[in-house]
Amino acid sequence: MSSSEPKKSAIDLINEAIADLESKLGLLSSEGSSYNQQESDNAPQGSHERPISRQSDVATPKKTDLQQEELAAICKLEIKVGKIIKVWVHPEADKLYCEEIDVGEESSRSIASGLRAHYTEEQMLGKHLLVVTNLKPRKLAGFVSNGMVLCAADDERAAVEFIEPPEGAKIGEIVHFEGLPKPEPTTASQVEKKKIFQQCAVDMRTTEDFVATWNGHAFLTSAGYCKSTTIRSGAIR
Repeated sequence: MSSSEPKKSAIDLINEAIADLESKLGLLSSEGSSYNQQESDNAPQGSHERPISRQSDVATPKKTDLQQEELAAICKLEIKVGKIIKVWVHPEADKLYCEEIDVGEESSRSIASGLRAHYTEEQMLGKHLLVVTNLKPRKLAGFVSNGMVLCAADDERAAVEFIEPPEGAKIGEIVHFEGLPKPEPTTASQVEKKKIFQQCAVDMRTTEDFVATWNGHAFLTSAGYCKSTTIRSGAIR
């Protein structure tokens, strides 16, 4: 019997049967290639191509700016707003006052200050001021002083006066510094060992507007700037 179609070989018939079976079982890819499927079948069991990561899956790089820079020395000091609640003349030292200062802690701080040439007892009592509170206690003429008050002085040290917080600053509030991170006070032992206060003192001055600064960064409370009363461009100690 004659036919216009060429006679298919046994191999052709077998291939057609295989293709028909693959099609029914859904084994063919969308492009109809059984080769890629065979390659996949030959891959080790459990292996898969890794999907492309979404943006949220990509690990965020660690921050490397201010967080990893060394903290400014002044931010390692703890400077609190305080108020003198008691004051008396040191019985054995001509230049010293002894004070009890409220800095917002459970008990007041006992501090000695060499200010008898600059303030009367009446002027001292009730004064709001700044106190460095993470210093090791020191004996001054037998009196244990647990902190230090901050004062500005003119170049001749003829005039000395407290650095005062603004009205409305809360007792115990920690002073921060304009343009710098939040203070992270270190221990008194570290302050002494690394001479942190001495490092800071070199760059602590008042401005022409009486504002207390460290290296140009103003001393701040939640109520505003801390200032001297009359001393411009004076060293702070």
